[in-house]
Amino acid sequence: MTNAFILPQNCVAFAVANPLSGPDHEVAGWFHAHLTPAFVSVLRAFTDFGCAEWIGIVLCGLVLFFAWKRWWPSLVTLIIAVPGGMLLNEWLKVLVHRQRPFVDGPFVDWSGYSFASGHTIGATLLYGQLLLFVLPALKTRYWRVLCIFSAAFLVLLVGFSRIALGAHFLTDVLAAIIFGIIWLMLCMALARPLQRSRSGSSGVPVAVPASVELALAS
Repeated sequence: MTNAFILPQNCVAFAVANPLSGPDHEVAGWFHAHLTPAFVSVLRAFTDFGCAEWIGIVLCGLVLFFAWKRWWPSLVTLIIAVPGGMLLNEWLKVLVHRQRPFVDGPFVDWSGYSFASGHTIGATLLYGQLLLFVLPALKTRYWRVLCIFSAAFLVLLVGFSRIALGAHFLTDVLAAIIFGIIWLMLCMALARPLQRSRSGSSGVPVAVPASVELALAS
């Protein structure tokens, strides 16, 4: 099976083979056949951890908090990493133009395109960036491991719910996680020059709030 990359205006398309097309449809079909009202209710609760509304609430709270504390570098990093990555994913959806696994059924009411999963990349970016903010301040290995596993668990929980609900294929979710991690790494790499210059002048790095830096120094 192939997926078309649709370019606007000239409608030029490139066929891209999906080597996991078989497993994609098998997994999607199995969950679709076993959906029940109770199972859907649980899955929808899981998927809310990656929904735009929840991410928007968390971002608004963090933006206000960072602005109040005048942690401007951290604020810029957060905005570029999370909303910026989610906007790029929306562009990718239009480019790839992959349809949802199911568009009809008692528990299906999806619109838009499937690749890559917006909920999953949103969760990857949000919880990943929060992890990068707090991880340097954690002094013990126990809390570091706990935070890493908690962030990973939330991302996987959202991804699983999107597959089980029939909103996305397995490869949509895997691609969203990979793209999200790559975007966070890119944001970190681009922030390093600013981090060094900021550290030299005020001692506060770009991607880490001041309280985190103080915790590191103590």
